[in-house]
Amino acid sequence: MKLFAIGDLHLPGGDDKPMDVFGQHWEGHFERISQDWRERVSREDVVLIPGDISWAMQLDNARPDLMAINELPGRKIIIKGNHDYWWNTLSQVKSALPQGMEALQHNAIDVGCCVVCGTRGWTIPTKDTPLPPADVKIYNRELIRLELALQAGMKLKGDNPLVVMMHYPPLYDLERETEFTALLEKYPVHTVVYGHLHGAGLKVNFCGEERGIRYQLVSCDGLDFRLAEIPLD
Repeated sequence: MKLFAIGDLHLPGGDDKPMDVFGQHWEGHFERISQDWRERVSREDVVLIPGDISWAMQLDNARPDLMAINELPGRKIIIKGNHDYWWNTLSQVKSALPQGMEALQHNAIDVGCCVVCGTRGWTIPTKDTPLPPADVKIYNRELIRLELALQAGMKLKGDNPLVVMMHYPPLYDLERETEFTALLEKYPVHTVVYGHLHGAGLKVNFCGEERGIRYQLVSCDGLDFRLAEIPLD
């Protein structure tokens, strides 16, 4: 069993929304992802999808995108991104998911090779760009939700690695000590996968090991539209 991750698929959500408006490299992006996915992922493998799955505004319009993802091999675990407006309550999302796809929302799932827990996260405040009050409230709420997810993961962990999936980055290359990383370091986290960053934003990402935790950016354009295999050794 192998673990893969790829985020920010940005499927059309029932509308004709070509992604190449964000650059020619996005042209036919899901076809390229799907080809790589079929070549490398087996039925027994697990694929983490950390948010921004569909442009749909309503759950019914997201169903074709969810079905398109589920036609690909492997067990899929998804979380909510900032553009997933179709994602209402967790129970509603779960009821709409096809067999073989599961949703995380500040909780945890034992997938066999590891325990996966996660939450959406939020924009990190920096010295140069502090958050406005409305964002501070969301940021603090996401810290609470991340701890709930980590606590849920610890109940399932046993001897398995603990993998955290977030949509927003918990750190940047020049901001490696954040409230998110401090919280993650309280637990035996093996790897954190995250997305959200695109284009020029890819330049601020951090991939590598920091204070014993591996961090991996998995937004699809940052991966050249190929899945990242996540080592668990």
